[in-house]
Amino acid sequence: MSEVTHAQQARTVRAVVRAAAEGFHTWWTRRHGHAPPTGDTGARSLPPAPRTGPRADSALWRMRTTVQDEPGSLAVLCTALAERRVDILSLQTHPLAEGTVDEFLLRAPGVLMATDLDRVISRAGGADTWMERADAHDLVDAPTRVLGLAARTALDAAELPLALRQLLGRCTIRQRPAAPVGGGGGRAAEGVPVDGTPVTGVPVEGVLEDTVMRLRAPEGGVIAVERPYLPFTPTEFARARALVELDGLLGPRLPRSQDVLTLPEGNEITVRRADERDLEAARAMHERCSAATLGRRYHGPVGDADRYLNHLLSPRFGRTLAVQTASGRIVGLGHLLWDGDETEVALLVEDKWQRRGIGSELLERLVGMAVEAGCASVYAVTQASNTGMVAAMRGLGLPLDYQVEEGTLVITARLDGGSARERGELSRAGEFAGESGRGEAP
Repeated sequence: MSEVTHAQQARTVRAVVRAAAEGFHTWWTRRHGHAPPTGDTGARSLPPAPRTGPRADSALWRMRTTVQDEPGSLAVLCTALAERRVDILSLQTHPLAEGTVDEFLLRAPGVLMATDLDRVISRAGGADTWMERADAHDLVDAPTRVLGLAARTALDAAELPLALRQLLGRCTIRQRPAAPVGGGGGRAAEGVPVDGTPVTGVPVEGVLEDTVMRLRAPEGGVIAVERPYLPFTPTEFARARALVELDGLLGPRLPRSQDVLTLPEGNEITVRRADERDLEAARAMHERCSAATLGRRYHGPVGDADRYLNHLLSPRFGRTLAVQTASGRIVGLGHLLWDGDETEVALLVEDKWQRRGIGSELLERLVGMAVEAGCASVYAVTQASNTGMVAAMRGLGLPLDYQVEEGTLVITARLDGGSARERGELSRAGEFAGESGRGEAP
C-alpha cells in the first residue's frame, strides 16, 4: 500500500474522530448545562429573557406530567415531543404509588404555545400536566442545584428558607416557633402558621399532604411549606427533609464578615451580622433606649420589647444586622424578616446615635440583602410620626406604596428598579463576600 494511501486513511480517521468528539461535546453541552444557580427564590415568575442568535425562534418550558408506570409510556411521550421538534434538555422522574411524575426542561419552537404542548402531551398519555416558561437558570441539573443549595445553607443558617424556596419553586414558607412570641413587633414577628391554627404533633420525619409539607425545625417548632398550584411529590419531600436535617446537624452558624464605617463626625462603627448570641447585648441596648423609641419600633407596650428579641435575632426568620461601637456596644439593629411571600424590614437605633445616618445605612444593606435573595418588595410597619423611618424609606430611591392598617403606616418598596439591582451588587460584594471593608456612613 502506498504512502499516499496511508496518509489519506490517516486523514480520514482523524476526521471521523474529530467529528465524533465534536458531536459528543455538543451532546454533553446540551444535556449538562452549567449556568450558576438562580438568585431568584421562586417567589415570582421571571419574564422570559430576550432571545437572539440561531435559537431566537425557540422557547424554554418547564413541564410536569403524570404517565402510567409501565414499559414504553415515557418513550411514547418523548416520540410525540420529537415529532413537534421539541428538544428535551433534562428529565427527572418522581415515582408515585400509582404512575410516575416526569419533569422536563424543554426547548420548543417559538410558534408552539402552552395549549399546543398540553395537547401533544395529553394525546401521548400524559395527565395532570403543568407547565410554565423557563429561563437559562433552569439549565442547571438537579444534583448541581441541590449541592449548591446545601453549600449555601452550610455557610449561613438564614439561608434555609431561601434554599427551600429555590428547591421547590414558588411557594410560601412559614416557621412556627416552638413557643408563641406574642403579638406586636411587626407582622413577620408573629410566626403565623399557614392555615392560621397551631401546628402540633408533627413527627420527626415530617408530614406531606398534597400541596402542603410540614417539617420539624431543628431547634423546635415546625417549618410549613405550601404550594397550592402544584402538589409536592415524595421525591421533593425527601429532598426538603434532607436539607432541613443537614441544617440541624450543622448547628448555629453565621458569616462573621464585618464592615468598619466612619460616621460624619469621625466615629467608627462596625456593621455585622447578628443572631441569638447577641441577645444580651440587644437587651442592654433596649434598656438604654427611651420609651418613645421602643414604642415606634414595636408598636405596643414597652415592657414587651424584650419578648420579641429571641424571634427577631433567629436566622430562621430572617437576617439581622447589628451596629457596634469601638467598645463593642450594640447601638443599632436592622432586621430583614421572611413573612411568607413578603419581606419586612425593621430598624432600631439607640437614641444617642440617631440622626447620624445609621438607620439609612442599615436600611440600604437590608434592601441589598432582599435583592440578593430575589425578593420582589420589602415593607416597613411604622407610624406617620416616625419621620426618620419614612425619610429612610424615601431615601432608597425606589417606588413606594403607602397604606394605613389599624392605625399604623405600612410602606412598601418595590425592588424591580435599577437602584435595587445596584444595591444587590453592593450587598454581594460586601456582606456576602466574607471580607472586611471600610467606608463612610451617610
